[in-house]
Amino acid sequence: MQTRIVIGDERRLYSEAIATTLNLVQDFEVVATVNNREEIVPAVLRKLPTVTVLGTNTTARNGRCLTDELRAAVPRCRIAVIGSTPGSPAKRQEAAAPGLLSVVPDDAALPQLVNAIRGLVASNNGTPANPGGGPSQHAGGPIDTALIRQPACGGRSLSTREKEVLRLTAGGAPVREIAAELFLSPGTVRNVTSSAIKKLGGRNRFDAACIASKRGWL
Repeated sequence: MQTRIVIGDERRLYSEAIATTLNLVQDFEVVATVNNREEIVPAVLRKLPTVTVLGTNTTARNGRCLTDELRAAVPRCRIAVIGSTPGSPAKRQEAAAPGLLSVVPDDAALPQLVNAIRGLVASNNGTPANPGGGPSQHAGGPIDTALIRQPACGGRSLSTREKEVLRLTAGGAPVREIAAELFLSPGTVRNVTSSAIKKLGGRNRFDAACIASKRGWL
């Protein structure tokens, strides 16, 4: 089952970078990135994610007000906050209560965020976050490489031409229109599209464009 994630952070570059990275985790799907603090709760209500990831700057100005709003609006949505939680040690302990909200330090490595999300999902499903009884993975550790989508075709990235064709495809342009725009023949556009589809593992050209867009390649 896919873990649906909403990312809320007013720093667009920061949030989009996290979204692109989390989308590489096989069972994660970032369904929205929100860069306006006031739009985070409405977005969560629309998308109903499993986990909402908040940047520290999004929560710092009004303490834990935003996390309280989210927990009241969508009780089953778990929250991961990147950064320290303001307030007394007791408040920080309450905020980071297992199964409700996880605080990931600003200087944490990516595996710590991934493992924090997994821990929240496990608690939401009523299963132990560490069923094997060994050392907890919640504090961070290596991500199983099997969980990361491997680039197709030996890791070859999309060419500039393939990106141009997929960018126009994502906008709904037909093959002949793309050919005219890029001064190519329709046959060349089809060949370029076919190559991109194979690299991305898409079902068709529109699916390939969607995949490339989600990965931030367009």
